[in-house]
Amino acid sequence: MLRDLPREVAVLSAVAFCVALGFGILAPALPVFARTFDVTALQASAVISVFALVRFVTSPISGVMVDRWGERVVLTSGLTIVAVSSAAAGFSQSYHQLLVLRGIGGLGSSMFTVSALALLLRVVHSSQRGRAAGAFQGGFLLGGVAGPAVGGLVVAWSIRAPFFVYAAALALAAVVAVVFLAQAHLAEREQEVSHGEAGKLERLREALRDRGYRAALGVSLVTGFVVFGMRSSVVPLFITEGMGKSASLVGIGFLIAAACQAVLLLPAGRMADTEGRRKAMLIGTVTTTIGMLVLTAADVAANGWGTAAVAGTALFLLSMAIQGAAGAFLASAPAAVVGDVVGGRKGGVVVATFQMMSDLGAVLGPLIAGVLVDMFDFDWAFAAGSALSVGAVILVLVMPETLHRTTASNEDHPEENVS
Repeated sequence: MLRDLPREVAVLSAVAFCVALGFGILAPALPVFARTFDVTALQASAVISVFALVRFVTSPISGVMVDRWGERVVLTSGLTIVAVSSAAAGFSQSYHQLLVLRGIGGLGSSMFTVSALALLLRVVHSSQRGRAAGAFQGGFLLGGVAGPAVGGLVVAWSIRAPFFVYAAALALAAVVAVVFLAQAHLAEREQEVSHGEAGKLERLREALRDRGYRAALGVSLVTGFVVFGMRSSVVPLFITEGMGKSASLVGIGFLIAAACQAVLLLPAGRMADTEGRRKAMLIGTVTTTIGMLVLTAADVAANGWGTAAVAGTALFLLSMAIQGAAGAFLASAPAAVVGDVVGGRKGGVVVATFQMMSDLGAVLGPLIAGVLVDMFDFDWAFAAGSALSVGAVILVLVMPETLHRTTASNEDHPEENVS
């Protein structure tokens, strides 16, 4: 898969693996650790949200950094910031210390995410975009599979230990980036693709008129809300408090979701490339809705006795498997739509906006879910995720197919196409 791609693609995939491995270890423990400071579910969820909020706010700044200092400098600096702040968070003596340090980590994460994607798009030709993106996503998925499995063992040792393991994984990623990313190759590619750049804001306005791009933005928002927001914040609390189970069950559920996504990633990517982006996105959004409904049923069953409580555990694991399958389709098809809209031209603002929607969902997901849990129960939070997923299904149903576009055009307004 990587043989005929630039070496930088393999390096970035390895970096993605290290980042995802560390985050997979930390994610199940983070809200549980926040609760040790005797805070509400909303405050515990805010520890997840502040990371995503800072990522969202600082994404434009990270883009400026990339243009001024280059991808490799920003990438390694971002990884270093997240590593140091995560290690410091492991020593937190109060909730507010933890909150501030996670916010600082969000800046570093923004720097890494923007620079890594910018680098990936710059070092490959348009004919390699799908495979390069798949390889990069594969690195995240492999780390996502391994992380929760290791995380269950690490949490059993100490609730603070995941922070230090996460920091070590990020430090390793930074070393890989420094050693193996060749600056000379990047400079050559910069000269090759810099010719003919159009106005960035006009390109974004053009993309926003495209129903396919708007659907991709909606799906990105749902992915951030459900996967990066709600699953990382409320689900661990649901297991430990709503079901009265140990944090290890959270790790098992996350492992199942990541494993199902990893197994289906390549078939889902092939479907998006052969049968259409719209079909793959429709499968992903419908399956996400079903997964959230099953999770809601798990909460209802968990409040029962005997076999009903056992059924709650089984439904939770089933919902994680369903959401993992949905994630495979939503990991490749929406990004492919964005690539179709950009059409091989430089489109950093268009891509960054797509990423920012996921961050916005990750900000709102924990906060909205936390409020609903504090006011009502876990099933209200899961129902909110289901309702948002239905909205994404509607956006996909009305979008045009973008697979066979031959230009970076606005299919809804052909008279405004730019060749």
